[in-house]
Amino acid sequence: MTEQTLPATGREWHLAARPDGWPTPGDFALVEAPVQAPGAGQIVVRNEYLSVDPYMRGRMNDVKSYVPPFRLGAVMEGGAVGRVVASAAEGFAVGDAVLHGLGWREYTTLDAAKGVKVDDALPLRSYLGVLGMTGLTAYAGLLEVGSFQEGEAVFVSGAAGAVGSVVGQIAKLRGASLVVGSAGSPEKVRRLTEEFGFDAAFDYKAGPVAEQLAEAAPDGIDVYFDNVGGEHLEAAIGALNLRGRAVLCGAIAQYNDTRPPTGPRNLALAIGKRLRLQGMLVGDHYALQPQFVAEVGGWLREGKLVVEDTVVDGFENTVDAFIGMLRGANTGKMLVRVAG
Repeated sequence: MTEQTLPATGREWHLAARPDGWPTPGDFALVEAPVQAPGAGQIVVRNEYLSVDPYMRGRMNDVKSYVPPFRLGAVMEGGAVGRVVASAAEGFAVGDAVLHGLGWREYTTLDAAKGVKVDDALPLRSYLGVLGMTGLTAYAGLLEVGSFQEGEAVFVSGAAGAVGSVVGQIAKLRGASLVVGSAGSPEKVRRLTEEFGFDAAFDYKAGPVAEQLAEAAPDGIDVYFDNVGGEHLEAAIGALNLRGRAVLCGAIAQYNDTRPPTGPRNLALAIGKRLRLQGMLVGDHYALQPQFVAEVGGWLREGKLVVEDTVVDGFENTVDAFIGMLRGANTGKMLVRVAG
């Protein structure tokens, strides 16, 4: 076994209460816990970056879903990347960079089979964003679920977020005729067009989504990438052309609602237009991983893909980063740098 000197304890975030509506800091507890030495086939990773993502809000509810809920009084989970500080596993040495899914803690002891060694020639945090689950969600959602073809018009909601900002850029790089995005502030709208290369963008808080979308895409859209749900999905159904496709990736507009959602109210349009509305989970598309890493990694190295992360410093600020992400405080991927 190879190892650095392990600390006796490390901090981790536990779920203290299940939120009713928006999460609050009181729903979490910062706990000091023992750092376990690795058993046979295990490694210990000192996490450098943690991911906070919208899907984590659903796991805070005690409901049946595609992933089990977080347990009360237990450490939460999420994407993380860091370096091995102790190894009892063949093929992993101290100093190796590793991606895994047991974040929300400073040190993680895990079976080596559940970690992925990554090339640290690229910034480690990119493996939680554009080269990680976020990027693969954008890539698989647009190309495989959305069946995007060159020359089509694309609308992305929540377009300044981690997934949305990548979807729009992939669409442009793959030859979209028009890429439109919505975001929640004038500054985010400006960045979509000036920095991320969207053809048009609008502030969904400035007026009805349907009206603003019709102005931005007067000839309609062919693919809608949905990160928001609600009013956005209703507007997109109205704007989709014959045999258009909607990729249902997220519904952040209703994650914290305590009342049933009000829409979309125009779903009957899907019949005459022969629309396809398909939900997606990134875990169904890992077969695309080699193609995704090759193509997107190439764009990244060539400087064709603009990547922006919002990084919050300090492990103790993880909850603030999570709640801020739910309220739209991020442009691109929201990350926590563990040692702030």
